[in-house]
Amino acid sequence: MTTEPTYESTLRELPTDQGVLRYHEAGEGPPLLMLHGSGPGVTGWRNFKGNLARFSRHFRCLVLEFPGFGVSDPTEEHPMLAASGAVGRFLDGLGLQKVDIIGNSMGGIVGTRFALANPERVGRLVTIGGMGTNVFSPSPGEGIKLLMEFTDDPSREKLVRWLNSMVYNPAIVTEEMIEERWAQATDPETLASARRMYGSRAMAANFKAQASSDTPPYWAMLHKLKAKTLITWGRDDRVSPVDMALLPMRTIRDVEVHIFPNCGHWVMIEQKEAWESTVLAFLTREEQKA
Repeated sequence: MTTEPTYESTLRELPTDQGVLRYHEAGEGPPLLMLHGSGPGVTGWRNFKGNLARFSRHFRCLVLEFPGFGVSDPTEEHPMLAASGAVGRFLDGLGLQKVDIIGNSMGGIVGTRFALANPERVGRLVTIGGMGTNVFSPSPGEGIKLLMEFTDDPSREKLVRWLNSMVYNPAIVTEEMIEERWAQATDPETLASARRMYGSRAMAANFKAQASSDTPPYWAMLHKLKAKTLITWGRDDRVSPVDMALLPMRTIRDVEVHIFPNCGHWVMIEQKEAWESTVLAFLTREEQKA
């Protein structure tokens, strides 16, 4: 009988030259790096705790807590930049040369960027929503607008509205979830970090910078991605609409796409069993010899 991983039994610390990175570790086998998304009160543990029991039977699961979200040491950097740098420092600190990666939303973008920059270090890549760019739907999406409203002027009511935009089934948003998220999201350092990413002024500056930049966005470079990739998405995602998957689906050379019905942004939570089965089949598949 497999023991359910707990917060305390899995929590680890890795000192680095840019502060302590905290993470959760469960299981033995090939290393599987799990990268969380963004948003008020998010942590890697809250994203992936429900999946660890099953995945840890096959992999050494490493759930990294990105700087700036209230668990690893804080950072003055933009959270996306801090997260990208943290991945390399984390793997180097643990002496890991090559891993498979699962990334939820922002974590999927961070994992994709890492795989583009370090093709020899990523075997397989799994993303959960958020990958690519809007093709038919307005940008930013409904959930991102609600996230900006909360970040500019936090209130419990705005947090609940944003949480409800993340899911298809509102029953997933419990009072316990709301209280946990509220406590962490309103921590002064965590809120300051969030405003560097999702404050309306920061978002406007980012859109303006993108519009005038000569550097192509990561999604325009996906044809260079060498990792075998599985894109997973909730059909009813109101944060990252599913049409965002079209460009990655067309341009990534070795890619599969699985879209789950009756499911919002948190596929690994809302369609837990189906998502786990799909992802494990992809990650454990034996490759045919040429």
